[in-house]
Amino acid sequence: MICRTPQTDTVHVIGGGLAGSEAAWQVANAGIRVVLHEMRPVRMTEAHRTEGLAELVCSNSFRSDDAANNAVGLLHAEMRRLGSLVMRAADANQVPAGGALAVDRDGFSAAVTKSLHDHPLIEIDRTEIAGLPPAEWGNVIVATGPLTSAPLAEAIRELTDENALAFFDAIAPIVHRDSIDMSVAWFQSRYDKVGPGGTGADYINCPMTKDQYDTFVAALLAGEKVDFKDWETSTPYFDGCLPVEVMAERGHETLRHGPMKPVGLTNPRDPTVKPYAIVQLRQDNKLGTLYNIVGFQTKLNYGAQQRVFRTIPGLENAEFARLGGLHRNTFLNSPKLLDGQLRLRAQPRLRFAGQMTGCEGYVESASIGLIAGLYAAADARAAALEPPPATTALGSLLGHITGGHIEAPEAGTRSFQPMNINFGLFPPLASAPTKKPDGTRLRGNEKTVARKQALSARALADLDRWIADHLRIAAAA
Repeated sequence: MICRTPQTDTVHVIGGGLAGSEAAWQVANAGIRVVLHEMRPVRMTEAHRTEGLAELVCSNSFRSDDAANNAVGLLHAEMRRLGSLVMRAADANQVPAGGALAVDRDGFSAAVTKSLHDHPLIEIDRTEIAGLPPAEWGNVIVATGPLTSAPLAEAIRELTDENALAFFDAIAPIVHRDSIDMSVAWFQSRYDKVGPGGTGADYINCPMTKDQYDTFVAALLAGEKVDFKDWETSTPYFDGCLPVEVMAERGHETLRHGPMKPVGLTNPRDPTVKPYAIVQLRQDNKLGTLYNIVGFQTKLNYGAQQRVFRTIPGLENAEFARLGGLHRNTFLNSPKLLDGQLRLRAQPRLRFAGQMTGCEGYVESASIGLIAGLYAAADARAAALEPPPATTALGSLLGHITGGHIEAPEAGTRSFQPMNINFGLFPPLASAPTKKPDGTRLRGNEKTVARKQALSARALADLDRWIADHLRIAAAA
């Protein structure tokens, strides 16, 4: 896609997560030399297990891959059009997950690591950047994520004269497949939906009666939790990744309308009786030997997790490959601190990418790494790059990060919060669809479906024009 031309500048990318890996790939594919700095394994974080680049520390799901009807599926499609390494590795390492794109986490990380290691213009430096990057680095992408090391985070706070916001993020447990009682559980995707690499029977479902659900919720609420440090007591949760026991605290029926909803599923052993609640497990590796408990991020301590989660029918003898955990995330007040190209206003040689900018989710983080990489490559050539259209998923997410939110009415209150991609970030259609292709009028939910499909079609058409009209021109300048 991008024409390679000789150059002498080097882009430094700090952080080898999804955003940093994607940014390095985009810069190198533009013909610009890259040094990718990753502190693991010299210094590990609270959540990582390996030294692999783009390690997935929470879920193994990239969520919906439906580009026509879902905003994150649309973002997948846009990234594929832009030569995304993250999406290429995800597609090559997918595991069955109904309508979602889920991946073998080890295979995915290995694929990203190998691609970056083998690229002739990428150097991987396994050292920590403990503080601001050296002044002679004129083109830097900081993609250190929510687990940014303390020295670098402190240097950024001093530079911006503003404390970073923080929120809690939690990890779901992973269970060995052969320890699940399949005489109780069964395979089925919700509404039998067939997803990427799937069959329509991609999740393991554990049914609960009302009494079992009531007992389970009570055990969740009574279970011993991870102790908070003094500075953690005022840190909020991000609503897109709430611990399961926090959801339970918000109301007894909350879980039945969230990760434990029983709709679209039928127990083949008792098809006339609808389970009161259902716990789902999703394949976590390509071998199919590991399954994660969907939506069960948790701050329960390890003993309580094993005790409480083994009360779930079918998981009485569950063996855990990994128990859940809790870690503190940080992100910038990006609309105030960053310009439209993700550069730090106080020091424009520093560009930020990924979750630290205030996007939430694997794909969102990688997509902001992608656009940061394209901007950095253009800067290395002293070329201008127009922003992606606001009508695209990439452009709408970038717009939210760099100023599309609404400020809180209270003076001094920071309202900017992490955001997943959603159709609410897109500019409205000039005119909403009112009729089907056969001329009959749309009714009820049909209007919502048609609107989403029209937004998606507009986005992909506008992205294609942007690629043709701006990206190649900027790359060749």
